[in-house]
Amino acid sequence: MTEEINYREAYEKEHLKNTMLADRIALLEEKNDLLEFKLNRIKTNPLWVYSAPLRSLMHLGIRTVNRVRGCGGPRGLAAKLAHKKREIEARKQFGTLSFPTPEERRAQAEMAFPRMVKISILVPLYNTPVEFLHQMLDSVLDQTYQNWELCLADGSDKDHEEVGRICREAARKDKRIIYHQLKKNLGISGNTNACMELATGEYIALFDHDDILHPSVLYEYVKVINEKDADYIYCDETTFKDGDIDKMLTLHFKPDYAPDNLRANNYICHFSCFSRTLLEGTELFRTKFDGSQDHDMILRLTDLAKNVVHVPKLLYYWRSHAGSVASGIEAKSYAIEAARQAIADHLRQHGFANFRIVSTRACETIFKISYEIIGNPKISIIIANKDHERDLRRCITSIQQRSTYTNWEIIIVENNSSTEEIFDYYEEIQTQDERIRVVTYEGSFNYSRVNNLGVSHAEGEYILLLNNDTEVISVNWIEELLMYAQRKDVGAVGAKLYYANKTIQHAGVVIGLGAHKTAGHTHYGQPQENMGYMGRLCYAQNVSAVTGACLLVKKALYEEVGGLEESFEISLNDVDFCLKLRKLGYLNVFTPFAQLYHYESISRGLDDQGEKAARYNDESARFREKWKAWLEAGDPYYNPNFSLDRSDYSLKLVKS
Repeated sequence: MTEEINYREAYEKEHLKNTMLADRIALLEEKNDLLEFKLNRIKTNPLWVYSAPLRSLMHLGIRTVNRVRGCGGPRGLAAKLAHKKREIEARKQFGTLSFPTPEERRAQAEMAFPRMVKISILVPLYNTPVEFLHQMLDSVLDQTYQNWELCLADGSDKDHEEVGRICREAARKDKRIIYHQLKKNLGISGNTNACMELATGEYIALFDHDDILHPSVLYEYVKVINEKDADYIYCDETTFKDGDIDKMLTLHFKPDYAPDNLRANNYICHFSCFSRTLLEGTELFRTKFDGSQDHDMILRLTDLAKNVVHVPKLLYYWRSHAGSVASGIEAKSYAIEAARQAIADHLRQHGFANFRIVSTRACETIFKISYEIIGNPKISIIIANKDHERDLRRCITSIQQRSTYTNWEIIIVENNSSTEEIFDYYEEIQTQDERIRVVTYEGSFNYSRVNNLGVSHAEGEYILLLNNDTEVISVNWIEELLMYAQRKDVGAVGAKLYYANKTIQHAGVVIGLGAHKTAGHTHYGQPQENMGYMGRLCYAQNVSAVTGACLLVKKALYEEVGGLEESFEISLNDVDFCLKLRKLGYLNVFTPFAQLYHYESISRGLDDQGEKAARYNDESARFREKWKAWLEAGDPYYNPNFSLDRSDYSLKLVKS
């Protein structure tokens, strides 16, 4: 009888909630209809139509002001300009100055690898400008590694017969060049697939007809094929203008293979090279994804690959010109929907259903993926606390009032508070909300031990470590974390945290970063509006670690790795925890769509003076020793060309 009553009460409660939500939706739809009516009336007004040029000028001014504001005021603008200055200086080392010297060229050409694999370079041609064609051909002929073939399938029309003439002449001079004139243009995918039919190499490489290769790219690729048994390889790249690779526009230094990054953003792009065996049972390009056929292919083949290897060197030069995607995605708007469909197909292959894929503010082809929440699991929120009634009240009130997810419990671990106010508050909130409990720890403060105690009392399937000096911003913050934490391949998930002044406190952790060369936060201190390096503040991505100030993980995983390491009493325990998860093969994820304020270090103060500084130095030394091999290898999600002395993705400056 009890179960029947509880079921009926739960049903009535949910029914009431749905009714209220339906009323809100109806009101919003009515408001939206009214606003659309008013907007259409404005747009058809003659004054609005004839004032278009003036509005364009006004919006240019607004965008300029917003860019300055997005830098965080005068100090932020100065920092942005200084960053740009460092990048301009660093660019010099990545253009023609990076080409091999005569001695290096000779050594690379004479290198006898155990596997001297043949690489078939596929270049689909279509009305290729003669200047671009010559530069593309020259960059292949200039390769220091010699065992290659260049497969050219030409879909050019009769007005561009010089393309075929130039290619036939090149093929006559060098038998490694194979040219085929197509009867008609088959589109991006069809022309590339026609190139594939000409290929005889063990490895396949994809090269655009208007771009340029670094002379050592094939050498570097064959090197990792031999050293790491790589079956999918890519490198860093840059866009350039005016036919001069030293006139670089955007330098893209990429992370190692990161599945969540790749789903949200085709960061791999160029210069993809892969074992021919990966194509067994599948096709190279699928015509239904024209415009984003490379993203579809990369998603499929990296899924199949045993060892995806990133060569962290700038070895591909992507020409920016009118009509190229490098000049702006608006040049090929159909690519946006093709990319969305390619990602959707990939997600379905991985068993996901009822997901949503929408463009982000960074770019139309950088996406937010919303996964379906499976079931309604209980989340145990663990909050360590000592005094600070006001801060804890703000934190818990924000959870209660701003969270759309309701199946949670809060376990406050009380640690030697000395004020009556905090105990009065404990009594108050436990009386008001049965989901809140208080457990007591009477030892000296040890962040790891305190949280481990809280977890031992947790009833939920998931553990959410949360600092008492946080405040919820986004109402669906728990859902945004949970949609990743519930995946079988994911370990810890972290949120985007802001200081009170809306500058970034946490957006993922890089190991080796900072003065102590242990770990540091990227994009630290950047304004809220900042989109981050290559849009990385706008999409969920894989990281080495996330902060324990807001960290969600399955309880089973928490227990499997032994929880937080209690020898790291205050610092680096969260990073150590995340690396233990990575060691077991799990991915850690940072999502910018779960947002909170973090008023940092209210409970224990800063670690920059006296005994606290000494303790931090000691814990840093032990962390460096424990994870020595990992630190020496470098953070896989942070390119080695970036400086470890700065958190803003500044490039290293190589002293001449």
